[in-house]
Amino acid sequence: MKIAEVCNVDFSLRHFVLPVMRGARDRGHEVVGICAEGPMLSVPRAEGFRIIPVPMARSLNPVAQLRAFRALLEVFKAEKFDLVHAHMPISGLLARAAAKAAGVPRIAYTGHGFLFNQPGPFWRKNLALGLEWLGGRATDVFLTVSQEEAADARRLGIAPHAIGIGNGRDPARFRPDAQARARLRAELGAAPGDCVVVIVSRLVRHKGHVELLRAMEDVPGATLWIVGERLASDHGPDMADDFARAEKLLGPRLKRLGYRDDVGQILAASDIFCLPSHFEGLPMSVIEAMMTGLPVVATDIRGPREQVVDGETGFLVPPLTVAPLAEALRRLSGDAALRAQFGAAGREMALELFDERKVIGKTLDLLGL
Repeated sequence: MKIAEVCNVDFSLRHFVLPVMRGARDRGHEVVGICAEGPMLSVPRAEGFRIIPVPMARSLNPVAQLRAFRALLEVFKAEKFDLVHAHMPISGLLARAAAKAAGVPRIAYTGHGFLFNQPGPFWRKNLALGLEWLGGRATDVFLTVSQEEAADARRLGIAPHAIGIGNGRDPARFRPDAQARARLRAELGAAPGDCVVVIVSRLVRHKGHVELLRAMEDVPGATLWIVGERLASDHGPDMADDFARAEKLLGPRLKRLGYRDDVGQILAASDIFCLPSHFEGLPMSVIEAMMTGLPVVATDIRGPREQVVDGETGFLVPPLTVAPLAEALRRLSGDAALRAQFGAAGREMALELFDERKVIGKTLDLLGL
């Protein structure tokens, strides 16, 4: 079959969609990636995938979205795909609408988090819900990464047969690594007995960086490593004032590492993983941390609460709060035995539920590949 994998930007294709593309190609299909142009597309292109850039925009600007829809429609008519598999809310809706208009025989969608479940004004939530409902009418196979959001899709009539597929990562890449731990801790100035808290995420407000920076003020002796950068297409405040305040108060206990290709080794060099997001789909970074054997402190929201067993593999705290987050981090930072216990339990759970090979295999089966 000839398959189009469609998402919004190069970051999403590189980190979320590429494993599906590899799996489909391994089963003998022709796979083409479609998203906005960007430097991270060098990775799939180096692997031999053809990438067709289209002017996707991560906004509700109708002019920009009409431009993207027309580009997708032109591509679908010219390429004559057997299956279009769309991802992300806006690009997913546009791709399904264009595929339907172009007469693509089979249309699939994987939801990585519904916009109507995100904080925001009432009108935007209703608009997002209505658009998801319309998109569901043009979808033959409807998947979500979160079991809870699959239940939402069924309950709200978006897709009566929606299936929660989960997310996965490669255990060979994300695992405990004593050599990498020693090397990176020496490189980054962490002594063997220091407790390192790490967050791996885009630098956007809804990932909870502000709460984490404030919480770290009340976790004496622990160091915070921040891995990630802000994408050009990201919205919202840049948190410059919050980081400036934290750098003054935390001093050398705060290290901003930027975008890293060695995330698996960074995790292996850390002691606690934290992701205090306000909303999520099913975060890959939590899976990566669990596979590496780290205890996880996350927020009690859709997605993370399917991954973290409170009091067994980590702690769940309310979103947008500082004191409970600080308390969870203090408890773990002061108890190496508890960190080891939670980390081992989390790794066992991740290997069972979030192995990339299993998740991709099930996804391809459901797509009819």
